[in-house]
Amino acid sequence: MIRIILLILLSVHLALSSDARTQPEAIVRYEQPAPLKDRPSLLIRRLGYITSYNKDHRTPNWVAWHLTKAHTYGKAQRKGEQFAEDEAVAAPRATPADYYNSRYDRGHMCPAGDNKWDQKAMTQTFLLTNICPQNHGLNKYEWNDVEMLCRDWARKYEAVDVVCGPIYYKDVTPRYIGKNRVRVPDAFFKVVLCRKGQPKAIGFIFPNGTQKTKVSDAVCTVDEVERQTGIDFFPALDDKTERQIEAQAALKTW
Repeated sequence: MIRIILLILLSVHLALSSDARTQPEAIVRYEQPAPLKDRPSLLIRRLGYITSYNKDHRTPNWVAWHLTKAHTYGKAQRKGEQFAEDEAVAAPRATPADYYNSRYDRGHMCPAGDNKWDQKAMTQTFLLTNICPQNHGLNKYEWNDVEMLCRDWARKYEAVDVVCGPIYYKDVTPRYIGKNRVRVPDAFFKVVLCRKGQPKAIGFIFPNGTQKTKVSDAVCTVDEVERQTGIDFFPALDDKTERQIEAQAALKTW
């Protein structure tokens, strides 16, 4: 009897070992930037995006997501959704009251429109760890235009990798809103990577002010966005490809 039990246990062990060897390799998240070492960064993984949260600013350092063609369609609706403080981060943290009468919109980083595929994913885009104080005109027009461009590209190329977030310039006096002192960005960036066919990437930088900046005028290289943010984008790419695509940007090639 003991011998039979030992044989059974050995069979189970070998089966489990075999299963472990045949498990797929870890997913490579091309959209996720390199770890930040010069500022607070708490990584929070949501259903539709990853955010690097900065507890000092009460805003994200960046928000990244893999946007597929399928994710641009779906029945999930933003109607009835409400902005909410994120209880996954410690207080003090941003609350909806901080934005009240601030004259700034609650600007989505990962947009609700990229998460129509799942209602929970849609709901999570309204957490304030995915939000920054954003000029109303920018939020309504140019930022929205780039969001729609990204969805068009995801449909055209099957998928794109997107990272966006705030920029805080060292030589500008900080601005804050609300009793929790949510820092107002001086500008916003977005970088997009297409890996289908010949890889390419493009960057955008928009001032967070009343001045209007056309999408075409906001285009820049990923290298320039890295210079202004101190963030290393798309580190999962091989070095040669990364150097090549991050040094050039042309809207017409998309």
